[in-house]
Amino acid sequence: MDNFEEYLRQGEPNKAEKAKDWKTAIGLQKVDGLKPSDYLIETARQNIEGDITIEEVKQRIDTYYKQYPTHTNEDRTEEADKVSARMTEILSEQTFTFSPAEYLTIHRRLFQGIYRHAGKIRDYNITKQEWVLNGETVLYGSAESLKATLEYDFEQEKKFSYKGLSEQEVIEHIAHFISYLWQIHIFGEGNTRTTAIFLIKYLRKHGYKELNNDLFAVHSWYFRNALVRANYKNHTKNIHASNEFLLRFFENLLLDENHILKNREMHVQFIEPVNDPVKAKNDPVNDPVNDLVNDSVKRSILQLLKQNPKANYSELADKTGYSTATIKRHIQELKKMGKIERIGSDKTGYWEIIEPTEKKVK
Repeated sequence: MDNFEEYLRQGEPNKAEKAKDWKTAIGLQKVDGLKPSDYLIETARQNIEGDITIEEVKQRIDTYYKQYPTHTNEDRTEEADKVSARMTEILSEQTFTFSPAEYLTIHRRLFQGIYRHAGKIRDYNITKQEWVLNGETVLYGSAESLKATLEYDFEQEKKFSYKGLSEQEVIEHIAHFISYLWQIHIFGEGNTRTTAIFLIKYLRKHGYKELNNDLFAVHSWYFRNALVRANYKNHTKNIHASNEFLLRFFENLLLDENHILKNREMHVQFIEPVNDPVKAKNDPVNDPVNDLVNDSVKRSILQLLKQNPKANYSELADKTGYSTATIKRHIQELKKMGKIERIGSDKTGYWEIIEPTEKKVK
């Protein structure tokens, strides 16, 4: 992400705007644990410099993957590269229509040739295990009513009057709307990335031209987790839907506030430390994933590796809020404890969680 900082510091308006869009587009790939290639970064720099157009960027990326096809593409780098370029193109355009059709079109443009269902409403029900919910899922919209629900939400938003509202009230309302839109989860895959691009375009329509792009570039995973927490409730466990985290994100994005954004604070089992600087630093999540591992960082790592055994250090750091160095240290300790084992190479292998052997009772 530091590849474009020089353009932001130089202050040349055209280059700075392009750099912001690229930084946002590349940062949003982290929502799905994706990382663009060095080739994409270098090609983006040429676009920012004005040497090639965004259309030429897309053509070069397409040609690159035809010449060097990724047969298994386990890390989905091709997807990250192509979607980043397409996002940048959409963000650079001075066009937008507030409608379900626009929302569907954004998804189609981002994922055409990548997902079979690009631009189409899903026709099946879904659940998604969420780290922030300790493996539970948000209740997403039913496949049978997605189109009607989407149209209803858009119609209600069109009717809503922002006249006389304070800036804080405007932000709170937009946060509510985008939260509901995301929860419908009209797309099988790529829902959060599509919603983020639609949101940026919608905010610009409302006059918010100068967004704090670092929020989407650096904190895209926080954005998604905040949407999850805004749409999850479990009264049996005394967990209630909360817009608190989403509003922190929006206030930083639009009001230049400086709320500290930590993913681990959104975990449903997080307990705020009181007067204990050591615990405050570690930000514990208190209920153990594994009773044999009495350490909050290790519990978080184990839980994430159960969901994605191929997660790398950077992805684990992004999702937990801890530094990469901290993640590496705890990974090594987990290996020494016999809790995990690396299968295969560092690049293409995966982590295997070693479950404790149960003793048979005679």
